[in-house]
Amino acid sequence: MIINQWLPAAHRHDAVGGNALLMRDMLRDWGHDSEIFALTVEDALAGDVLPFTDAAARDGDVTIFHFAVPSPMTRAFATLPGARILHYHNVTPAHFFAPYDAGICRFVSTGRQELASLAAHTDLALGVSEYNRAELAALHFPWTGVLPIVVDADRLRSQRSVPALESTLGDGFANILFVGRIAPNKRIEDHIRLAEHYKRYIDLRYRFIFVGNDQAVPRYTATIRALIAEYKMLPERFWFTGPVPDEELATYYRHAHAYVSLSEHEGFCVPLVEAMAMDVPVLAYGAAAVPDTLGGAGVCFTPKDLEWAAEWLGALIYDEPLREQILAGQRRRVADFGRERFEPRLQSLLAEFT
Repeated sequence: MIINQWLPAAHRHDAVGGNALLMRDMLRDWGHDSEIFALTVEDALAGDVLPFTDAAARDGDVTIFHFAVPSPMTRAFATLPGARILHYHNVTPAHFFAPYDAGICRFVSTGRQELASLAAHTDLALGVSEYNRAELAALHFPWTGVLPIVVDADRLRSQRSVPALESTLGDGFANILFVGRIAPNKRIEDHIRLAEHYKRYIDLRYRFIFVGNDQAVPRYTATIRALIAEYKMLPERFWFTGPVPDEELATYYRHAHAYVSLSEHEGFCVPLVEAMAMDVPVLAYGAAAVPDTLGGAGVCFTPKDLEWAAEWLGALIYDEPLREQILAGQRRRVADFGRERFEPRLQSLLAEFT
């Protein structure tokens, strides 16, 4: 059987692209013919991922469409002759971007409209979380389910060390990590406010580290830096690294004393799983899919009381018995996102079409 995947942009180490590559390898291992077709393909994947213009893109007995952004793939998917499976990774609501970037606001609004247009043209709609599945059901997709992202934890665990960075991170300051785009839904301004509470009530020796693209929404990034200045905080206590290679990312995780997420919209949030896999205690605001992903692990809190969160952050860093208890729960949860749990779920879902 031919089981193909479509995704708008193929990148090996982003959540969607990495998941598609792992899924393709599983499908081939089970004896299926399987290819990935993408509108744009990074150079490292040229030849491994095929261009969407290839006529074979429409030949799948089953086609799995990874949906996260609007694209010409949406209309084409609705007309495929074979079985159509949507794998929904979520689209950030437009209201988060409205104050900062009208172009992104229009882009994500279009994404939501395109998603709704597929409800009558999809045989099975899968969310990567229960939160996403509920969105699909609300849009009247007739058959929905959950297929989480498989996370390749060994990709980070196997990375070599970066001695110069390790030396800096090992200077005695508490390293409080966030990984992801600097975008309005991530509520990075709340990290700055959390830092103010943390320094006032817990400890002066802290460092907040933000690893990820800080130029995705430039006006938003500017407001974050303005807030640091408004609070008269030391700018060197807030690192904005931009994108980094895997060995540096692994080094940041290894030397993080805690991972903090204050995001108000996530469809899954792979960095939460990466942090758990790298034995970093997680403190996360329980919005959108975050409780689904943590599954009772880490410290997931609501409402967003940042003074309370600062106290918990200090406990996760300095209370060793509590820290070990949290890490033990996280280690159990990480197993749910490995290949050995993912494969039977995928096989069961595909059984209806094979």
